[in-house]
Amino acid sequence: MALVTGGTSGIGRAAAIAYAQQQAKVAVVGRRMDEGEETVRLIQEAGGEAIFVQANVTKEADVEAIIVRI
Repeated sequence: MALVTGGTSGIGRAAAIAYAQQQAKVAVVGRRMDEGEETVRLIQEAGGEAIFVQANVTKEADVEAIIVRI
């Protein structure tokens, strides 16, 4: 399992995709739902497994929700 914060775009998205290409299940974490779902779609279309967790990692309650979800 790979947890990638900031996985909705840029380097984070690239890292999430790279982990998936190495057969990791990926938890994509970010604030923007539409971009997070796009990252998950890209991973799944390539045969990988991923979920999106909408969260702001600067908020303790959001971090706790990430832990519960994954």
